[in-house]
Amino acid sequence: MNNIDSFLKNNLDKRVVAVQGLGFVGAVMSLVVANSDEEEYAVIGVDLPQRKDVINKLNKGIFPISCTDPKVYKYFEEVKDKGNFIATDDTNAYSKADIIIVDINLDVEKNSDLQKNLKGYNVDLTGFKNAIRTLAQKCKEDVLILVETTVPPGTCQNIVKPIFEEEYDRRGLEHKFKIGHSYERVMPGPGYVDSIKNFYRVFSGVDKESEEAVRDFLKSIISTDEYPLTKLGSTNASEMSKVLENSFRAMNIAFIQEWTEFAESAEVDLFEVINAIRMRPTHQNIMRPGLGVGGYCLTKDPLLASWASQEFFHSIPLMQSEQAVKINDRMPLHTFKTFQKFFNGELKGLRVLILGISYLQNVGDTRYTPVDLLYDSLKSNEVDVILHDPFVEIWEEKGVDIQTESIDETGFDAIIIGTPHDKYIKEGLLENILRKEDSLSVVIDPHGAITESMMQKFSNHKFKVIGRGDV
Repeated sequence: MNNIDSFLKNNLDKRVVAVQGLGFVGAVMSLVVANSDEEEYAVIGVDLPQRKDVINKLNKGIFPISCTDPKVYKYFEEVKDKGNFIATDDTNAYSKADIIIVDINLDVEKNSDLQKNLKGYNVDLTGFKNAIRTLAQKCKEDVLILVETTVPPGTCQNIVKPIFEEEYDRRGLEHKFKIGHSYERVMPGPGYVDSIKNFYRVFSGVDKESEEAVRDFLKSIISTDEYPLTKLGSTNASEMSKVLENSFRAMNIAFIQEWTEFAESAEVDLFEVINAIRMRPTHQNIMRPGLGVGGYCLTKDPLLASWASQEFFHSIPLMQSEQAVKINDRMPLHTFKTFQKFFNGELKGLRVLILGISYLQNVGDTRYTPVDLLYDSLKSNEVDVILHDPFVEIWEEKGVDIQTESIDETGFDAIIIGTPHDKYIKEGLLENILRKEDSLSVVIDPHGAITESMMQKFSNHKFKVIGRGDV
C-alpha cells in the first residue's frame, strides 16, 4: 500500500480534493480547504518532483513559505492533528480526487534590456497545457476542475475544455467533467489565510452544471454569508475580471509615476496634492508615488490580457495596459537617477544602505521586487550596497544574504528606503541609524514614509522624498 492509499484509508467517507501546485497560493489554499467549516475534505497537494523539498517539508509538518500570519500555523497544526492533508509528487493522486484545484504558475517571458526597456514578451502556454493534460489523463470521469491560476481570458474555453474533450475521447469516457474558474486574491502578510477564507470571490463555469458545482464547493470553504460570491456569465468573463482588476492597479501606478516627475520639476508636494484629491469620494483610490511595482501579478497580468485579446479573439492589442508595464518596469530608475544627482554621477566606492528589499510593506516576499533594478543599477556603478530587511534572510533570486537585525555599521554615504516596513519609521530603526551618523549626503524615501518632524529632528542630514518637489 503506497502513501496515498494509506492516507485515503485513514480518511474514508471524505471527498478528496487535489491541489495542483504547492506554491504561494496552492500551499495555503490546501490548508484552507483542509480546515473547511462545512465539510471535512481529504486534501492531497501535488507538486513536481523537482519541488521535493517543499513536499518533504509539508509532510514533516513544516510550512514551506515564510509568513507573518499566525492563522497559517494554527491551520497547519489543526491539519496535522486531523491527518487530512498529504503532499506528493505522484500524479496518480489525481485519479483519487473528486475536485482538483489548479494553482500552477503561468508566466510571461519578457524581452527587456539591462535598463528594463520592454522590447517584447511571450506567453508560453506549453507548461500549463501539459499540466492540464496530465489531469485529463488521470482524473475521475465526473471530476470538478477549478482553475485558480491567473490565465489569459479565454483559457478555460480555448485550452482547458478542448484538452479534456480530447483526452476523454481517447480514454473512451463520457464528457462528464466539470470546469470552473475562480480567481484568488491571495495577499502575503498578516491576512494570508483571510485573503482566501474571508474575502470576496468571483466564479464561473463552462456550463450550468460546472457553475453550480464551483459555487457549492466555494461555499464550503469561504465565509460566504459575510463575503457573498459573485457569479459571472462565462469563464471568459471571470478570467478577464482578474487581469482587468490587476491591470487597473498597474495603470494607476504608471499614471502617478508621470505626475511624480512632473511634481518634482514644478516644486510641488504630490502627496499633499493627492491627499486633497482623495477628499473627493470618487478619487479615494488614486495611487501615491513609490519605488516601483513588484510581486507576481501586477508585473505581468496586463500583458496576459493584451496577448489574449490578439491570440484568442483576434482583437486589438491593449496598448495602454502594455505601456503601464513598460513604465512600471523602469520606475526604480527614477530613484536611482535621483540618487545619482546628489553625487554628480561620481558613484564608485560609495556605501549605500538599502532598508527593505521585499516588494510589499511588512512582508518577506521578494518576487519581482522593484529593489532588484535599483540594486543592479547601484552595483553596476561599483557602489558598495548593504541590504537590510527584517522579513528576509536570503534574497533567493540574487543569492545574497540580508541583514535582519539591528544595524551597527556606520559611515554610509546614503540610505535608500526600499520598502517602508514599520520597523524603519514607526519602530525607530531609521532614527537609531541617523543618530549614529554625523552627516549623511542623502536619505532617499521613494514612499513618503519619512515625516516632517523626522526631517526637522535630523536636520544635519539631507532628505529627498520622491514625489516631493518642495524638499
